[in-house]
Amino acid sequence: MKYRIIPVTPFQQNCSLIWDEQTLRGALIDPGGDEEALLAAAAEEGVTLERLLLTHGHIDHAGAARTLADRLGIPLEGPQQEDAFWLQSLPQQAAMFELPTVAPFTPDRWLNDGDTVSVGAIALEVIHCPGHTPGHVVFYQREAAVAFVGDVLFKGSVGRSDFPRGDHDTLIASIRNRLLPLGDDVIIVPGHGPFSTIGDERQTNPFITA
Repeated sequence: MKYRIIPVTPFQQNCSLIWDEQTLRGALIDPGGDEEALLAAAAEEGVTLERLLLTHGHIDHAGAARTLADRLGIPLEGPQQEDAFWLQSLPQQAAMFELPTVAPFTPDRWLNDGDTVSVGAIALEVIHCPGHTPGHVVFYQREAAVAFVGDVLFKGSVGRSDFPRGDHDTLIASIRNRLLPLGDDVIIVPGHGPFSTIGDERQTNPFITA
């Protein structure tokens, strides 16, 4: 698996373009905005997009997802269904942050813990990690040892839990019980900011070590 990060929206959200090197079939994880830049990046890599994936329903991660999926005629998958209220509130989220209007939508497939998503010949494992939002999921590619963790875990920090139906204790439990066991060598690609590894966060992240 190869991947490339394209920061999008005023929030500089890390949209991940991932693809199978053999088939050049790919996906975008969290296409929050800047649709043309995302399509240009896929074209530069020679990647044919076959699906779009969402970790959760916040506008900086989901804002361009439905229009882009409809434009390309490909499925939109994720997050877990507990985030439905966030996707239905996208117009209010857009207004709050003075972003272009985004219509509410329902994905083509809700994802659950233990599901698998295929991208070319690559399999992504779905891990439900609530706390930042109730339906937040992580996409883990076992062979490449990479986890696309959205806004659950950051280098030196963790996701906010003060949004509706967020919960700090649940978030920390998700990290400790569902992400740390993946192994210290696993690279984490967060929704914002630089990469890290599970091992580095286990040893140095004050929210986990406390």
